[in-house]
Parts: sequence; C-alpha cells; structure tokens
Amino acid sequence: MQTLEQDNLQEIVANNPTVVVQYMASWCGNCRVMKPKFKKLASENEDTIFILADAEKFPESRKLASVDNLPTFATFKGGSFVNQVQTNKFENLKDLVNEITSN
Repeated sequence: MQTLEQDNLQEIVANNPTVVVQYMASWCGNCRVMKPKFKKLASENEDTIFILADAEKFPESRKLASVDNLPTFATFKGGSFVNQVQTNKFENLKDLVNEITSN
C-alpha cells in the first residue's frame, strides 16, 4: 500500500494496470476505521496497486473519481475510472475490490 505524496494520481493510474484508491482526510473518523481494512485487502491483492490519497491535499487526484464524501474508494483499470463506493462497511469495499481484481 502506498500513500500519495503529491497530486499525481493520474500518472499512477496511467502507469499501472489496476489501481484501488482510498480517498481520506486526517479529520475523518470513518477513514481511520477503514484504513487497516484497506491495508488488509492490499496485502491480499499484490498484483493491484492500493493508494491512500488525502482528498483535501490533492484536488486533481480527487477529481478523477468525483469525490464528494469520505471515505470514498475508487477503482481504475487500464488508465480509466471504473467504479467507486462511499462506505464505512468492509463488505462494500471488498465487493468493489473483487469486482476489479476478478476481471
């Protein structure tokens, strides 16, 4: 799992076949709750890039998935946005990841 250090998510998405992003913010309690669950999925899907992106620090990266609520999880495949879910439920996140990794 990587943490986005600059507003360059578009570049990461373009250069990797499958990417899953957790959009979060430091003040977001549900984001903190979901982070270890996101990390667990990252460890189970080593062929997929998992990224934590601070939605407040990186507005260009946030635009890639039209984020308007946190936490938002978004998937990208072949350089394009595929799907997103705004959730604090592990099952919903797992379904999203399974959708992108099983294809």
